[in-house]
Amino acid sequence: MTTDAINPLLDFSGLPRFDAIKAEHVTPAIDTLLEQSRAVVATLEAPSEQVTWDNFVTPLEDATELLGRAWGIVSHLNNVVDTPELRATYNDNQPKVTEFWTALAQNEALFAKYKALQADAGFAALAPARRRIIDNAVRDFRMGGAELPEDKKERFADIQEEHASVSTRFSENVLDATNDYKLLVADEADLAGLPDDVKQAARAAAEKEGKAGWEFSLHFPSYYPILQFADKRALRETVYRANATKASEQGEVFSERDKWDNTQNIVTLLKLRDEEAKLLGYKNFAEVSLVPKMAQSPEHVIQFLEDLAQRARPYAEQDFAELQQFAKDELGLDQLKAWDIPYASEKLQERRYAFSAQEVKQYFPEHKVIDGLFRLVQNLFSVSILPDTASVWHKDVRFYRIERDGRLVGQFYLDLYARAGKSGGAWMDDARGRRLDTNGALQTPVAYLTCNFTEPAVQDGVAQPSLFTHDEVITLFHEFGHGLHHMLTLVDEIGVSGISGVEWDAVELPSQFMENFCWEWEVLQHMTAHVATGEALPRALYDKMLAAKNFQSGLQTLRQVEFSLLDMHLHYDYEPTGEKSVQQLIDEVRGRFAVIVPPAFNRFQNSFGHIFAGGYAAGYYSYKWAEVLSADAYAAFEEAAALDGGALSTETGKRFQQEILAVGGSRPALESFTAFRGREPSIDALLRHSGMAA
Repeated sequence: MTTDAINPLLDFSGLPRFDAIKAEHVTPAIDTLLEQSRAVVATLEAPSEQVTWDNFVTPLEDATELLGRAWGIVSHLNNVVDTPELRATYNDNQPKVTEFWTALAQNEALFAKYKALQADAGFAALAPARRRIIDNAVRDFRMGGAELPEDKKERFADIQEEHASVSTRFSENVLDATNDYKLLVADEADLAGLPDDVKQAARAAAEKEGKAGWEFSLHFPSYYPILQFADKRALRETVYRANATKASEQGEVFSERDKWDNTQNIVTLLKLRDEEAKLLGYKNFAEVSLVPKMAQSPEHVIQFLEDLAQRARPYAEQDFAELQQFAKDELGLDQLKAWDIPYASEKLQERRYAFSAQEVKQYFPEHKVIDGLFRLVQNLFSVSILPDTASVWHKDVRFYRIERDGRLVGQFYLDLYARAGKSGGAWMDDARGRRLDTNGALQTPVAYLTCNFTEPAVQDGVAQPSLFTHDEVITLFHEFGHGLHHMLTLVDEIGVSGISGVEWDAVELPSQFMENFCWEWEVLQHMTAHVATGEALPRALYDKMLAAKNFQSGLQTLRQVEFSLLDMHLHYDYEPTGEKSVQQLIDEVRGRFAVIVPPAFNRFQNSFGHIFAGGYAAGYYSYKWAEVLSADAYAAFEEAAALDGGALSTETGKRFQQEILAVGGSRPALESFTAFRGREPSIDALLRHSGMAA
């Protein structure tokens, strides 16, 4: 029996004790924290003569923050080291946690006290961050069902619990289907065209399981190089089909079809969201989703996306026509199939620009990329990034601290490699937010930065440097941008420090902003070294990369717009109880907007975790929306470069930090952007960066 005294999940004296946390710690810790939080809530519900920040908001934040931190640790572990024991206890405890937060959001006594704070004569004298937190709380109580009659509150709570459960099941199905798939290739001749490091990793994967040959999985660093480089068309088709049908009724593992099929989970989630919207008095879930966002309405978003689609379509059509002609003339592919597109695109890019992604990859060993990223951040934002020590959840995880003038600013974990039991993709999450406690002590922020890159290969017993593609470098910079938003905040109120309280369609601004530096010669000079010679990226190769930067940008833009419109229409004008299937809606949207239509068996939506398990429901448009903001923000650095010849303007970096990163969610994102740029955002920079300017 685990006692509270030794339960590492109840130790908030420092960083999480990942080396000590076990599955059996979860239930007793969560039960204890729920009991403590409910006791605080019960005390705060009681009538009081005067409601103040100190006697109401602070004790409520103190209690709920600890519960949030502990559950955040459990959720993080469930994403990065999934085990049967951890998954079971996560699923056992998730309904209790969801029930608590739902009940809190519907608590009329607490809602009344927040409204009293908002209406109090002293409200105007509060610090802007505190006013923002109170305004957000009143909004969130309304969106949480606090104004519903009791019978509808009960149904609303049931919806939240079921939604959380089904979303988790969606993610688990994707992870299980991904982890289960293994493709063993016995003949090396079948791997013609594949880079050596990809083959080495596949050989190591097979040897690890005592098999001869080369083993591939559905983890991105394993399967995607086959689509991109493998000369054998049948091999490309095999992995494309496996990836495009995972977690669906079309899945490869027929005996497990029903077990991992997400088709019904998607319908259930859409029904629950639609019912929630109707309970709250909205026409559809898209309206609910947009309440805390920058965009004004679903119609506003759809207009934005359709306008972008119209601008991108001529470029996308030209991109695809060129690819089809090249594939026919040079590769003997009369009909370009979905599994041919990455391969043909890579060959066309090599022909047109005289370089390949694999050639570029040799210049991006992991240590140089990390050093270059840190160097950029240190120069741009006047901080120091130093190795630090903490217990971690896997031997490959590293830990760092950020300092300014010798004082701790924030810390972060870096978990770079793909592995079994780890969810796919890349993300930043907060382990702890910045806040000033009642004793005046500063709690510094801590972030998780997670990617799924190829782990270092071991050759003849010696670990080789992990090599990153340029796309992976961009991904790393993207996630670090989120991390900077969280860690470089100067706001002391946890409800709006870092990324907390930032509108969801603006939260990608710092991440996409950071991607731009991956194309700057000043940056690449210091973050490249050929794996064999140590030579920095040659200027001639950089010039070719830059020339190819917008290769197929029309197709890429239209693809993102297509995904965004699918998401928006699923939550705006799709009737989940009607006769039309989700697939039929997807086909309709593609019929209107797509240039490349996937094969009929494609079920990408069955693993579209962003909108069905990741908080982007009716919000996937945020990537393109925020890209308008980030491109325009980066244009300020380009303007500075035009004056002094360099994009790494420390003065502009200082302003970006002060007006965007430091303020977090303490004011509306549009105000922050306008404070930085001196005007409202314009789409011009995005079109120019994408090579689609008129």
